[in-house]
Amino acid sequence: MSSIGTGYDLAAATFSPDGRIFQVEYAQKAVDNSGTMIAVRGKTGVVTAVDKVIASKLYLSTTNARVANADTHVGMAMAGLYPDCRSLLDYAVGEALDYLKEYRTPMPTHQLASKLAEYVHMFTLGISRPFGCAIFLSSWDKMKGAQLYLIEPSGLSYEYRAWAVGKHRQAAKTEIEKLKLADLSMDDLVKEAARIIITVRDETKDKNVQIEMGWVGEHTNGKHQLIPDDVVKAAEEWAKAKIEEDENMDE
Repeated sequence: MSSIGTGYDLAAATFSPDGRIFQVEYAQKAVDNSGTMIAVRGKTGVVTAVDKVIASKLYLSTTNARVANADTHVGMAMAGLYPDCRSLLDYAVGEALDYLKEYRTPMPTHQLASKLAEYVHMFTLGISRPFGCAIFLSSWDKMKGAQLYLIEPSGLSYEYRAWAVGKHRQAAKTEIEKLKLADLSMDDLVKEAARIIITVRDETKDKNVQIEMGWVGEHTNGKHQLIPDDVVKAAEEWAKAKIEEDENMDE
């Protein structure tokens, strides 16, 4: 990405000779350098988990939340530059409300993902700089079951069974691939998500971090909720014990 001085990274509307848009790549780099974020889809719902960096000990634990509601039935997990994340959250909430007012029914998750992806892509056309964030949208209903979408800084949108973004995404994906997701209950998904986040951390660099988690599924009647702190803490304790047990078995 050595484009400094070439002039091809001055605007998002400029292609380099080899067909790259450097500003989009810079935006993706902002996501890649953020805290690890994973989402796993089981048989009865979806769990999202973010390793949120606490920049100051004086912050409240709820400051700069990385997991929120785009609608009552759609969860939104965010990685990357936080102001960009908040801007997209506000846009998603507005789109969901407009759809509800117009059609008197909640907005389908795939439509919200498409709207959000289209909006993000507009900022790669030279209007402004691209959004330096990636978004997971998660939902569950009786007809379609669990749904999970990822919107990237380029405006691409994919539906996933499970995925990871952020600093330790490759190691997290390796751990996710070992799971039999279709067989896991929501409680198991929470425990495994916590285990993966803790496993991939770099203890020498990833300090002052906090796991934020959200879930949506059959047990929540299709409504997305933040996972209570006591449940997250219990999952972290289980994860640490499991990691220690695995390490002892390897010795």
